[in-house]
Amino acid sequence: MVVFPNCKINLGLNIVRKRSDDEFHDLETVFYPVKWHDGLEVIKKRDLTTDTQLPDQASLSTSGLDIEDPKNNSCIKAYSILKREFPETIGPVDIHLHKTIPAGAGLGGGSSDAASTLILLNKIFGIGLDSEQLQNYARFVGSDCPFFIANKPCFGIGRGDILSPIAVDLSLYKLILVYPGIHVSTGKAFSLIKPTKQSKSIISTIQQPVGTWKKELHNDFENPVFDLHPEIRSIKEKLYGAGAAYASMTGSGSCVYGLFDKTATIGLSFPSNYLVKELNCELQ
Repeated sequence: MVVFPNCKINLGLNIVRKRSDDEFHDLETVFYPVKWHDGLEVIKKRDLTTDTQLPDQASLSTSGLDIEDPKNNSCIKAYSILKREFPETIGPVDIHLHKTIPAGAGLGGGSSDAASTLILLNKIFGIGLDSEQLQNYARFVGSDCPFFIANKPCFGIGRGDILSPIAVDLSLYKLILVYPGIHVSTGKAFSLIKPTKQSKSIISTIQQPVGTWKKELHNDFENPVFDLHPEIRSIKEKLYGAGAAYASMTGSGSCVYGLFDKTATIGLSFPSNYLVKELNCELQ
């Protein structure tokens, strides 16, 4: 079975507090799915002999962008989680991942790949898990992995894994995504944050016209990441200079996006090593 896991952007991201019971932080954000895709295939291993037992595991092959540590890839992690829970049901599989969504960009590509792996394993082996159950397993992969099970605009709290559907209409806008080729460590970004609970919730701001977001909708990772990598700040400034109604870094960076009137002609110039994508904001 083949699917095409998409990425996400964060519409605002506030770090509320550092939790005392684990190493995580509580936050609030709005996740919005974006049509930039990886490719993922999961198939059952086939034993072509009659006397050879298949290895009871998943194998991973990749293409596209390089993956730093394939053995610890999120797809393998997702497989291992369900295999431990359903050892008699889930058999060995071959996984192929074609990577186009860059890692360390704040786009959630790895989490999306893992969520799709869970969904495919559930279908292939007929486990019968519903969306809520899949989200519970997804939490063990990563904080934003449950969002990709829902894969529709959601308000996220807790680690970002407690989700509520939210109506967000961006149909009048197109999206410009700019990735400067910088890998931002999520752990490093969190270490630079001083948690602060905002007086106004993101969920209130997001219901306002997009034109008001520039002053009221913030990503708490921006200032520390901009200090580390001033070129990321420059991307945001260029997007506003080109007429963006709203621009922000997504997640802990380094990808920056701008929302533009979908009829606008946009003049932007970035270094040749930057990856720039123009996408529509319509939901799938």
